[in-house]
Amino acid sequence: MSRLLPNRLLTVLAVIAAVAGCAEDGPPAAQAEPVDAKPVAADLPLGTGFDFYVLALSWSPAYCEVEGAKANSRQCAEDRDFGFVVHGLWPQFETGYPEFCPTRQPDRVPADLGGDYLDIVPSMGLIGHQWRKHGSCSGLTQKDYFRVLRAAHAVVTVPPAFAPEHLPAEIDAMEAEDAFIAANPGMARDGIAVACQRGLLREVRICLTPTLGFRDCPELDRNGCRIDNLKVPEPG
Repeated sequence: MSRLLPNRLLTVLAVIAAVAGCAEDGPPAAQAEPVDAKPVAADLPLGTGFDFYVLALSWSPAYCEVEGAKANSRQCAEDRDFGFVVHGLWPQFETGYPEFCPTRQPDRVPADLGGDYLDIVPSMGLIGHQWRKHGSCSGLTQKDYFRVLRAAHAVVTVPPAFAPEHLPAEIDAMEAEDAFIAANPGMARDGIAVACQRGLLREVRICLTPTLGFRDCPELDRNGCRIDNLKVPEPG
């Protein structure tokens, strides 16, 4: 089992240290403003009733290993090679989050709608659950919520360190954050958190504005995993 691109990560850390050193010689830095990620469609639906989104990207092989026989059979079949998948797009308040909100939309997500998203949310059960618990609090219709979910998935670049040729591997939680920050200009340390379980990297959670720019979210960051040597199992 190898580490994830240690030379590249050391370079990233060196750049961060150099920037920090320069900051010490100058005036205090202003609080970071949200930064647009990749361009999104001008007519992207705008949610209401919350402050920001958390895009939760689940490392599918870790989910399959932890859940075992209880894991979704479609997602964890031997011929599936899912890496990061969308666990959800979660509306958040600055403190806390809404869930299971009343809406005029149906609870069930129709198969002809949900089926369009199985490439990034690999089961209809998860699609339906995410709509009922989180999407219902977005102020959007089902169709618009899932359109925003796909757009959020598209604005985040998964670091090359998680490519199949580097797996299986081990990585420290903070190194995983560094890898995502390096691959996504505008993403900052306070706007991303890693979730871990049983020594595995389970999830990467990224904070986005309602227009899908990167932003800080101190509460989420404080609750992130800080464990070293997290295992990153390979797909399949």
